[in-house]
Amino acid sequence: MNGLILAKWVMGTKNKICKHYRRRCRIRAPCCNEVFDCRHCHNEATSSLHNVFDRHELVRYDVKQVICSVCDTEQPVARVCTNCGVNMGEYFCEVCKFYDDDLDKGQFHCDDCGICRVGGRENFFHCSRCGSCYSVSLRNNHSCVENSMRHHCPICYEYLFDSLKDTTVLKCGHTMHTECYHEMIKRDKCCCPICSRSIIDMSRAWRRMDEEIEETIMPENLRYKKVWILCNDCNDTTEVFFHIIGQKCRHCESYNTRMIAPPVLPQ
Repeated sequence: MNGLILAKWVMGTKNKICKHYRRRCRIRAPCCNEVFDCRHCHNEATSSLHNVFDRHELVRYDVKQVICSVCDTEQPVARVCTNCGVNMGEYFCEVCKFYDDDLDKGQFHCDDCGICRVGGRENFFHCSRCGSCYSVSLRNNHSCVENSMRHHCPICYEYLFDSLKDTTVLKCGHTMHTECYHEMIKRDKCCCPICSRSIIDMSRAWRRMDEEIEETIMPENLRYKKVWILCNDCNDTTEVFFHIIGQKCRHCESYNTRMIAPPVLPQ
């Protein structure tokens, strides 16, 4: 009997399946008491409401009721439907109230993050200072920035911590969406949008600037002008000769610098 009900459900809903997850249940949002396929469906719908004061996001932990998509029975959150006995999700997290049939994602719940992640537990570790799970390849191999994932992507401004998109950890420790990172590099933007540190190896570019400066003679009135600079790459402050093409850091030889006011010496 259960197999017949499930077959009818598949035939009747094949064009109405949630675009985010494969599952056999819907959720009742406690914030507005409406029924949605998943948390993301709710957030997409409410974020476009005409009245800005009605816009809101669903807190995953607050979901208390689900509706079986096979027999339409509303019930408390659980893996198996209390009426028809169907498994509502091959992966089920009681904490996040999360269901998903696609086990190839390698879903796992991280207690420290407080949410479910994908990619396989064995491939990730939780960095307590950064406040998020990172690939094991970054263990002892990344610059820690406190709560680096608990902010918005500096390019598209989507919140990173629970984003469905892949993220990239920059050399400086700041994070952004991987697709935003590649788009930024494609547009020859090679500095972190947050701290301005170089995010790729710029040594070849610096050598080209050395050659350009050597071939470009400054006017007599500017040839011996000196300025103070702050290096965005090493944070060193030095006094150097001004040049229209750029100012080179004496410490790390980077041209990723900016002119600053002279330091105030103690009296």
